[in-house]
Amino acid sequence: MATKRMTPGFSDQVMGLVKALRTDAPDCVASGVVDMATGMLLSYETVDNHPPEVLDLLAGATLDLFQGRTVVMIEDVFKERRGSQSDDHFFQEILVNSENLTHLFVRMTEQQDVVAVVVCRKSVNVGMLFAQVRRVVREYRL
Repeated sequence: MATKRMTPGFSDQVMGLVKALRTDAPDCVASGVVDMATGMLLSYETVDNHPPEVLDLLAGATLDLFQGRTVVMIEDVFKERRGSQSDDHFFQEILVNSENLTHLFVRMTEQQDVVAVVVCRKSVNVGMLFAQVRRVVREYRL
């Protein structure tokens, strides 16, 4: 069975998603899409120039946040306690605040190993950030 990543137009969808996130997320300074299955940053847009090594590390950091060993153990414990047989992941969204920035990582609905990443100024209204990013992610349904 072919995944959506193998279908014609997937690259265009990813680039459209990145552009929509960059445009619609409030106070956004960067957006991107990470494929955790391959460990690759598929596409990104940013207002600043970042060293390539920082961008390369983004995919690995995203993988650690969602599928690190301890995170998977926590998910397994919750699934066991709740009697869940689902293969869906427990953690769908992760918000990280640094000194000057807010980073939001959101799993895509249909392909749980694809994650949208949005970086905003720390002054962002977090409620509006979640609302806008969720709306865009829902529209693109990757």
